[in-house]
Amino acid sequence: MGKGGQKQERQVLPWSEISKHNSKEDRWLVIGGEVYDITNWSKIHPGGPRLIGHYAGQDATEAFGAFHKREEVRKYLKPLHIGSVAEYKDSDIDKDFRDLKQIAIKMGLFEPSYTFYTLMLSQIILLYVMCYFTLYIFGVSWTTVILSLVFHAIAQAQAGWLQHDFGHLSVFKNSAYDHFFHQFTMTFLKGASASWWNHMHFQHHAKPNVIGKDPDVRLDALFVVGDVMPVEVAKERKSSMPFNHQHKYFFALGPPLLFPVYFQSILFKFFIQRKLWGEMALCLTYVFLFFYLMVPFLGGWCSVAFYFSSRCLESQWFTWVAQSNHIPMKIKNEENNPWLRLQIYATCDITPSVFNDWFTGHLNFQIEHHLFPTMPRHNLYKIAPLVKSLCEKHNVPYIVKPLLTSFVDIYKSLKSSGELWEETYNQFHAT
Repeated sequence: MGKGGQKQERQVLPWSEISKHNSKEDRWLVIGGEVYDITNWSKIHPGGPRLIGHYAGQDATEAFGAFHKREEVRKYLKPLHIGSVAEYKDSDIDKDFRDLKQIAIKMGLFEPSYTFYTLMLSQIILLYVMCYFTLYIFGVSWTTVILSLVFHAIAQAQAGWLQHDFGHLSVFKNSAYDHFFHQFTMTFLKGASASWWNHMHFQHHAKPNVIGKDPDVRLDALFVVGDVMPVEVAKERKSSMPFNHQHKYFFALGPPLLFPVYFQSILFKFFIQRKLWGEMALCLTYVFLFFYLMVPFLGGWCSVAFYFSSRCLESQWFTWVAQSNHIPMKIKNEENNPWLRLQIYATCDITPSVFNDWFTGHLNFQIEHHLFPTMPRHNLYKIAPLVKSLCEKHNVPYIVKPLLTSFVDIYKSLKSSGELWEETYNQFHAT
């Protein structure tokens, strides 16, 4: 049988055959009961080969619908079609989820408020202006430098939440505008990489908390999470880190260093490997403008200290928010769950409030965001009651926590996983 959707006889195929085609060299997937050979297409897939490859040998119907706003993308499937699934059965939970999505469409929940996004962008620009003009108007002192630093860190964090909206194509009907503003907010306003974010983040959404597929839980160099990874790592005799103390060193190695060390170290490596020279130039423009504006006030070394201090503050903010929704949840190997169960087992919500909504960029509605990643964030609260009802119908846990409780649960989860690693390691490698 030909590769990559080459012309061949189309046939009825059993799942036992389809599931075999799950390697890098041989990839099939199913959408709506139809089988597609994506072996060659995955190499040029706009979302990257890893993203689409995570569903090789599986039913990708709901994932396809979640990631693609426009029906026109189906035209790319036609040359790849090789057959149909024998006795294809659509599960009740998937049917109900698609019905819910249609209700959301009729409610207008996928329609963005341009006023909202204009205010979000204006907030960020105003914060940057306040950062620099605090030093310009009031001069340099400990008070003004700290105040300026706070303004800069808040601007960076809020730009992070805003770029997330553009990256998910949830703001404009024309995706080209989303891509433009994604580059503007992520690369020019933050000095990061929109392309790298797409590469990593969409994999996370496709298979959240799935070991080996979600890059956000590819942590075993420093941390073990969940109740599967600690056992697997311990059995492999990996003892390079004292994982039984990870809940303690997390405070030093996790939140403060994620952005200024890890992200900064891989950023330019990614640009060079992918030959993203234009994006790298845009990122360097941010760095150049920052030091051009700050060095006259603070001098060279103090400007560098200011830059990395801001990164540390932003990193703390992002890490605690991002991990509160996922690390304490179910982290397992691939189980090929339906879309609703896959997403909700890996996510939880944080209690809504004016502050929590702003502080988390509306990612306190993490469940709803994962189910409907292209829905504008200001509408997520409207679909939440319907999502909760659907979860109750199918006996899926719908978890909502206070903000501080969600932070404490990160600590508790790391402690529990570390203890499990220690127990397993001692059991298998006792001398």
